[in-house]
Parts: sequence; structure tokens; C-alpha cells
Amino acid sequence: MSITDTVTTAARNAWALSFGAGIEPPNPAPSTVLWDEPHRLLRRYESESASATTDSAVLLVPPLAAPATCFDLRPDQSLARHLVSTGRSTYLVDYGDISFADRRMGFEDWVTDILPEAILRTSADRGGVPVDLVGWSIGGVFALLTAAANPELPIRSVTGVGSPLDYNKMLGMPQLRAVASLTGGQATTALVRAAGGIPAPLVKIGYRLAAFERELARPVFLASNIARTETLAKMESIDRFQAAMPGYPGRFYGQIWGRFILANDIGKGRIELRDRTVELADVRVPVLLVGGTADVITPKAAVEAGLRTLTGSPSVTYEVAPGSHLGILAGPDARHTTWTYLDKFLAERD
Repeated sequence: MSITDTVTTAARNAWALSFGAGIEPPNPAPSTVLWDEPHRLLRRYESESASATTDSAVLLVPPLAAPATCFDLRPDQSLARHLVSTGRSTYLVDYGDISFADRRMGFEDWVTDILPEAILRTSADRGGVPVDLVGWSIGGVFALLTAAANPELPIRSVTGVGSPLDYNKMLGMPQLRAVASLTGGQATTALVRAAGGIPAPLVKIGYRLAAFERELARPVFLASNIARTETLAKMESIDRFQAAMPGYPGRFYGQIWGRFILANDIGKGRIELRDRTVELADVRVPVLLVGGTADVITPKAAVEAGLRTLTGSPSVTYEVAPGSHLGILAGPDARHTTWTYLDKFLAERD
């Protein structure tokens, strides 16, 4: 590229970021909404060229407090598009926005209602085929607990990408528990109950703080890459993802705070719901776990803990991928690491 072209591109990108509509408009993968109810929208991704070639379906399971677009940030950062391109029938359950009215929703709503319903509808749409669950972050925990609590469901396998399975391995836990011990852990939960949960703006701030180095380096990154349109488009897709983050329901956050952060029940392989105890040892299907080398939100050791607690699974495969929490799912190396691991894992089930 000549100097003139570089300057022109840089000027155009600077204008698009500062005053225009952005570097690249959203371009979601083609899909059809099969079911649309609060917190349980079910979407089927459509192939632009070929029909499905496998006798199974993949259901993508997002976490809470993160938009379902995590699986489809942009065309070359889309696990959904990749799965469809390999001949797999691919579906997504989308929880939508979380408001004060949802403050009583907790893990049991996902584990015994929302996800079982999505799994059955996904299977039925393909004539009763088994379903492979692929969850990111807490979405992977949802998927594992759902498989453990509902052995009758047509689940063929579970994949957890960056899924926290031992909070003793999470960064800052000793310090956080020390602070919580001063109030018996009640001050935080009381504030959350009063607010009905964690509102979306606070979730966005928390995510940015977790990626503080990225935020700090942003001005230098922009200056260094102002003429690299593709690089800026990837940055923009992450910014758009962060801007769309929903909140946490009050009961759900209370469970995370009390049972996961303070008591580390998940690290002990179990979680208490309203009317039952769910044991990770009751997962009876093959499991794939992927941890990230640079993941500060869920360190890879917290993912690897599943090798210890998923004792009822016929096989637990643990892989490591370079990248951050979102990077191992949709970053520049994901196609050659996480997606490849998933392709191999699913092919072994076919």
C-alpha cells in the first residue's frame, strides 16, 4: 500500500470511529427464530450453501451477563458460522435482557427449565436427534449441571469453554473472601437484593476492569493500527459485544456469591438448588473442557478442575488455547485451537 493509500485509509478509519457509523456494520450469521419467549429465544443458524450432514445437533449455550452474540461476533469470529460450514445443525438459546422483574431467577431456572426446554426443541426440530451442548463461561457450567440434573434429556456431549469449575483457582478469591468475612458475606448480597440484581452498566464496568490492560493500551493500539481496517473491525466487534452486556438476576448473583465464591460448592462438584442437589459426578456423557492461557476471568486451572469432579463422565478431555476469556472462543487463534478441538471432539461422537 502506498503512503497516499495508507493516509487515506487512516483518515477514513479515524472518521468512522469518531463521527461515522463505525468501521464495519454488524453482519450476523443467517438464522431463523424457531421460538420466541422471554429468556428462551431459540434460533437455528441456516447454511447458505449446504444442508446438515450429521445425525446430531449443536446447541450453543451463552452465559448470563454476556450477549449471545459471543458465538457470532463477526464473519471470521463466529463459532456458529464455523459449525454450520462443517455440516452441523447449529442452534442458539438466547436469554435476552435481564431486568428488575427477573430478580428471582436463579440457577434452577436454567438447569431445570430454560435449557431442558431448549434441548428438547432443538432435538425435535431435527426429528429427535441427540444434542451436543457447547457453553462458554458460565454457559458451560449451565450445560454441565443441566446434563447432571436431567439424565433423560437427549444430550450427546457437553463442551465448556472457559467455564469456572473451581473458584479456589480464581484470581483474588482469598482477598475477596477475607473482605466478605468482615460482614459475614451479607453486605454485598443485601445491596444486590435491594437492586434486584447487578444492572447492565455495572456488568460492563466489571468486564472492562477485568481487561484493564486492554483498556489502558487502547489509545496506543488505535494509533498503531489506524490504517489497519481489519484489525479495527475486530476491536469494534469486541466493543459492540461489551456494550450489549445484560445484567445478573438478584437470586442468581446471590448463588454465585454465596455458593460459588464464598463456599466453592462447584469446586466440590455440587450445587444446592431449591429442591435438589446437583452433582457434577452425575454427568454421564463425554465432556470437552478448554482453558485459556491468558484468561484472567477464568484461569485455566479453574477449568481443568473438571478432570477431578466429572468422575461419572465416560471421558473428559481438557485442552488449552492461547487467548483471553473471550479470545479462546472468538479470538484470532480460536479457529486453529478451540474450534479445532471441538471439531475433533464432535467427530469422535459421530
